[in-house]
Amino acid sequence: MKRFNLIATLMALLMTVTALAGELTYSPGESRFAIETLPAAKAVKLRIYAEGTGGKPLKTVNLKSSPTTGGNLLWEGAIKGDLKGKFYTFDVKYGKSFRGETPGVFATAVGVNGRRGAIIDMRDTDPTDWGTDVRPDIAPKDLILYELHHRDFSIDASSGLKYPGKFLALSEPRAIAHLKALGINAVHMLPSFDYASVDETRLQDNKYNWGYDPLNYNVPEGGYSTDPYDPIARVREFKQMVRALHAAGIKVVLDVVYNHTYSVDGSPFQLTMPDEYYRLNADGSYSNGSGCGNETASDHEVMRRFMVESVKYWANEYHIDGFRFDLMGIHDIETMNAIRTELSAIDPQIYIYGEGWAAGTCAYPADRLAMKSAINRMPGIAAFSDDIRDALRGPFSDDSKPAFLAGIKGHEQSIMFGIAGGVRHPQVNINAVNYSDHFWCNEPTQFISYVSCHDDMCLVDRLKASIPGLTTDELIRLNLLAQTAVFTSQGVPFMLSGEEMLRDKKGVHNSFESPDSINHLDWTNLERYPQVMAYYSGLIDIRKSHPAFHMGSAELVRRNLEFLPTQDCLVAFHLKSGLRLQGVDESWGDIYVALNANKQARTITVPEGEYTVVVRNIAACERGIAVINGGTVTVPAQSALIFHN
Repeated sequence: MKRFNLIATLMALLMTVTALAGELTYSPGESRFAIETLPAAKAVKLRIYAEGTGGKPLKTVNLKSSPTTGGNLLWEGAIKGDLKGKFYTFDVKYGKSFRGETPGVFATAVGVNGRRGAIIDMRDTDPTDWGTDVRPDIAPKDLILYELHHRDFSIDASSGLKYPGKFLALSEPRAIAHLKALGINAVHMLPSFDYASVDETRLQDNKYNWGYDPLNYNVPEGGYSTDPYDPIARVREFKQMVRALHAAGIKVVLDVVYNHTYSVDGSPFQLTMPDEYYRLNADGSYSNGSGCGNETASDHEVMRRFMVESVKYWANEYHIDGFRFDLMGIHDIETMNAIRTELSAIDPQIYIYGEGWAAGTCAYPADRLAMKSAINRMPGIAAFSDDIRDALRGPFSDDSKPAFLAGIKGHEQSIMFGIAGGVRHPQVNINAVNYSDHFWCNEPTQFISYVSCHDDMCLVDRLKASIPGLTTDELIRLNLLAQTAVFTSQGVPFMLSGEEMLRDKKGVHNSFESPDSINHLDWTNLERYPQVMAYYSGLIDIRKSHPAFHMGSAELVRRNLEFLPTQDCLVAFHLKSGLRLQGVDESWGDIYVALNANKQARTITVPEGEYTVVVRNIAACERGIAVINGGTVTVPAQSALIFHN
């Protein structure tokens, strides 16, 4: 277990009192302010307010400048007295005009809607037991990721949670009990920083958004707190959530969106250093690799420094255990490797993964971007595999087009690629893998195996859209078959919250601002379809209990994972006995897994002997559900079979 000891606590105290990059240094005797600008800046005004919104300034101060070692200007000033509870803004002048008020680039506390920075003592935000918080000791190879949106997870009355749609919902016993019963050990939270698309003064409107609209990157979102007007509440409640999850042995992964901002003109970046944080095309227009109107420039020194310092801040101040990078393919490889180095110095187990693609063309050389194909040049960083995802259920671009799960042949090699965790394997024909032309993972921990996430149809909807006429029985069987491929992959398994409840989103592909009626989890489905939750829980238990399913080493995978002869719409493999002799403490002997998407039963051939079945049809139990004999073994239709000797 990684305990935050006295030295670490003192270091965090120093960091948080002075805030990121020194923009605010609070003490009861005085508050010091500083902001970095381009050399062309003519003046910077600091304004102090009584409230987070509205009202006239209590005080206006002209900051004084001095050159930085990098050639920019650092503007500084101090105000005597105790300003705790007050709010502040910077206003930078270029040419003849001031650009507009901003809380600064590195604000760590803000008022409602994030337009003014808040002057607080960060130690006032610590829960009483924060000093005893420990990071769960879970190696990357052992992670089981569960992606959720705060509102989706808890907003429906059927959840029975007291804080629907709030950070605190995930600190409640019922929420913790469900996550533990399911067996996951890492919660991946959709953007939880302060974002711009929801008006925190009008939360009664119930406006929904996934949160990929960054405003203040280093402050929790006020809409998920019990009081968005109180800058301490959002911070303390986020920490309470982290503390509760850690106490339950569950890691916390933050979804970070450094690749673009909600807008250019109103962003703190642009108000402070015009165009310095963004990539421009040759004609001076904003590059749009994000598909959101702009893309940030991680290759620029200020943006690279910002990203590095931001993730370090979340890791130190909030004890975050991992980061998922939205559209990671917009960032450059050098920056991502720098982030890996800095986070490893804090805790080598902090996990980093991202989308290994962009949403459009970036104004930067493609061979220097952190794309999926370049993961082998980024040790300790993982990427989502659309290879296994689309081989299982069909392409992202066409919801109606099916694949393996519909009994469509030709996807077997892509699934084998996924089962091996994207590492080089002698039995995988890379030329037959759907999107990849090389084995892009050095180690299987660089491979995120999944079949559904927030950004697409959920699995139930996708199956219904691509396989017309499905019965409920077939729907459940194919859902469980898909996840068996995911959870027996040597990569790191990832699932969307609610799939264990047979979740649907009424067929909506992109529900980023759909109402709760579309996005909510219906917890009554746990009673309606108990066999689904039981299977997920049993399958996860099998994976966690048996390291053969997560060896964590490419060499071990090549040595011990053997594929059986392929058949149309059937992939089967053997995890060899003797793993204990190779440093993997595996209690089972030979393990066989067969994934059959055909509408008819199929047979595979294994050595003679007695075997214990742990997965068959819609049942999964680590202790065993039946005993069979080897030789010719029947794999039921549209389901998985797992057995061992």
